[in-house]
Amino acid sequence: MSDVDAREPWPCSELLEDWLGDPSLGDSMYDLQFRPGESIVVDADDPAAVHAARHFRDVLGRFASGVTVVTAVDDGTPVGLTCQSFSSVSLDPPLVLFVPSRASRAWPAIRRAGSFCVNFLADGQQALSNQMASRGEDKFAGVGWRPAPATGSPLLDGTLGYVDCRVQTVHEAGDHDVVIGRVLDLGTPDEGGPDHPLLFFRGQYDTTRG
Repeated sequence: MSDVDAREPWPCSELLEDWLGDPSLGDSMYDLQFRPGESIVVDADDPAAVHAARHFRDVLGRFASGVTVVTAVDDGTPVGLTCQSFSSVSLDPPLVLFVPSRASRAWPAIRRAGSFCVNFLADGQQALSNQMASRGEDKFAGVGWRPAPATGSPLLDGTLGYVDCRVQTVHEAGDHDVVIGRVLDLGTPDEGGPDHPLLFFRGQYDTTRG
């Protein structure tokens, strides 16, 4: 994959049109994209607030992060969301965290499921990231997956690795929740699988591939 392809801008035009055309925001609101699948709604009549939100996004955007898709099965239906905010927490016991927006449509379903699988996206999976970040009703259309070993959450094809967890604790943090997961199983792809990550940096996809 070329560097140009790896740096495909995000959000894609379809998602941008979807957000800008959302009538629920009203004329006095400003919708500022922050992470894949998330935006900050700011009062457009308050220039200082718009500037502060834009500055927050631009500075934090200089911290390159991996891109994951967090999945679960809620009442027999697969659900998922794109998430940059993921981290290991503890080795003993094995804990990880991810930070979903409290406005996310998928997060309540994942919380009800009580378990989740974090899929580490590989270079070349920009389209999958966009699809899981969209507002579409069937995010899994055309997506290959199998049940993760411990929880049955969707383990997506072509990823760099996965961490299969149960929800241990949830902490409110402003407009997001901090979700701590107890790791039940984890793994990497078979030999010959992908070895370069999908990254997000300064509002665009990137990778480590030279």
